[in-house]
Amino acid sequence: MRILVTGGAGFIGSHTVLRLANLGHDCVVIDNLGNGHADAVLHGRLITADIRDTDRLTAILLTETIDGIIHFASYIEAGLSVKDPLRFWDNNVGGTRSVLAAMRSAGVDKLVFSSTAALFGNPDRQPIEEDDRQIPTNPYGDTKLAGERMIAAVGAAHAIRSVCLRYFNAAGADPEGRLGERHHPETHLIPLALAAAAGDGPGLTLFGTDYPTPDGTCIRDYIHVVDLADAHVKAMDYLQAGGSSRAFNLGCGQGWSVRQVIDEVEKVTGRKVPLTIGARRPGDPVALVASNRRALAELGWTPQFPELRDMVAHAWAFYRR
Repeated sequence: MRILVTGGAGFIGSHTVLRLANLGHDCVVIDNLGNGHADAVLHGRLITADIRDTDRLTAILLTETIDGIIHFASYIEAGLSVKDPLRFWDNNVGGTRSVLAAMRSAGVDKLVFSSTAALFGNPDRQPIEEDDRQIPTNPYGDTKLAGERMIAAVGAAHAIRSVCLRYFNAAGADPEGRLGERHHPETHLIPLALAAAAGDGPGLTLFGTDYPTPDGTCIRDYIHVVDLADAHVKAMDYLQAGGSSRAFNLGCGQGWSVRQVIDEVEKVTGRKVPLTIGARRPGDPVALVASNRRALAELGWTPQFPELRDMVAHAWAFYRR
């Protein structure tokens, strides 16, 4: 297929482009490079543009004869969304609206949407099933939930089929060291802990130690970025084969606490992580652990790297390189 990847110069997007190319698909990447890196697009063609420019996006879909879209482009920092919610609503919801409008105009009918576990807020149970209650605790989650609902409504009205992939905490790096996390500023725990262990920066702040968990720190389900990339390809294959619109949770089905992640970083690097204890951050759920049964059964997807040690080790190799 010929796939348009929005935000394809970012962390997960660039790994997905690499996976698509390895399987013989042709890729066109659109990224405004606000958070992405041009040198992370290892295959296909990069067009520097903002997806909110609907006319240009429509023209690209028509000119490039696109078969389907994988839509990553969005802001992702939950903490920042609490401080600047309008920025997130404009970019995340406005960008998704523009993608759907361009698809309708160009006659493109397959969409894979990068969603999030954040839309579950503080869930009633663990692991979380796709149909569980969705009440986000931060504007980032709100924008992704709004995006899913918009996609469902537009899809029903204009025959656009979609897969919404609600992934949990992305981690790791390309095992061959070609790609990895390069957020500026970095907000994800594992690369921050690795930088602290390497002696780069002021150290790591642990936000909250009084959560109702075994060690008092938040619990998250981490998933290797290579496994996320593979799931996006399988989701597009599912739509190409005629699959109906569906949402899938993507995680390993187990949770690790912040302290457990720090312990693993220290084991992999052989170095201590300097820590500062801080207050809880607004909007942080206590625990988020996925049930991935639906993805296993319906997408034929199985995580290749389900162990935290592999995620940390691959990220550390990329960081050192």
